[in-house]
Amino acid sequence: MEYLNGGVRIPDLRVDIGPLSLANPVMTASGTFGYAREFESLLNLRRLGAIIVKGISLHPRSGNPPPRIIETACGMLNAIGLQNVGVDRFIVEKIPYLGTLGVPIIVNILGDSLDEYRHITEKLSGCGTVAAIEINISCPNVKKGGVAFGADPAMAAAVTRTVREAAAVPVIVKLSPNVTDVTVIAKAVEDGGATAVSLINTLIGMAIDLKRRRPALANVCGGLSGPAIKPVALRMVYQVAQAVSIPIIGIGGIATAEDALEFMLAGATAVQIGTANFVNPRASEEVVDGIGNYVLQEKLPSVREVIGALETG
Repeated sequence: MEYLNGGVRIPDLRVDIGPLSLANPVMTASGTFGYAREFESLLNLRRLGAIIVKGISLHPRSGNPPPRIIETACGMLNAIGLQNVGVDRFIVEKIPYLGTLGVPIIVNILGDSLDEYRHITEKLSGCGTVAAIEINISCPNVKKGGVAFGADPAMAAAVTRTVREAAAVPVIVKLSPNVTDVTVIAKAVEDGGATAVSLINTLIGMAIDLKRRRPALANVCGGLSGPAIKPVALRMVYQVAQAVSIPIIGIGGIATAEDALEFMLAGATAVQIGTANFVNPRASEEVVDGIGNYVLQEKLPSVREVIGALETG
């Protein structure tokens, strides 16, 4: 336990994702926090453990046509289509600001081929501001008939190796829940050189407009996120924690410190706040405070005591 002058206790919230050290275990989830500047007037960005920006592709993407977001019971469906400015504009327009924040910046990347993932990584490797890369492996491999990289262990391992070889920073692989056994994919990317895994990405879902008798989303299907997926995400984090030895970052319906601590008990070293950012833009900062209060109330020497401490016997 650390102390301030005057004897006021400060909880030790530090965690490590491989060689990447974080002041606390709370990150923002890709796709829910823009490029961070959008939230600068709403919370203290410098208090976060890390910021993960929205997914970056080799070339700019305009995304899917609207409607592309709809609320569902206890969650949200989105089919944004990975809209982003592309890696070149990201480096020129977004990196300078992100470099002023004083917290680790993690860039989520996406591609339709191994070559695209490699090129994006090579471009980002020259940016000192980038602390780590998170790979979105839910994207289709156009050279393999559109099968998602994350649906096949061999392809998941291949994209991990490709990025690992080109990266000068830690590599986190974001796992899809839309598979038969997530532990098989987790072990494949660990063997491929991943520094850590983050899970889960969104579940595939659908909503229908009864009046129009048409899908509520123009894309027909979308990604389900929010509190509705938390039990699924917790189960998968727990299972993966039993299967791999690399750090795990938990994602899925986390809105409070209690949610975050459940994921850490299940085996996550850190967590990401996603859909909650749309409901409460200060959610990430409030989760940091709540975790700190828990560590103090439980008289723990460090938040690291919570990681994987779930008792099932």
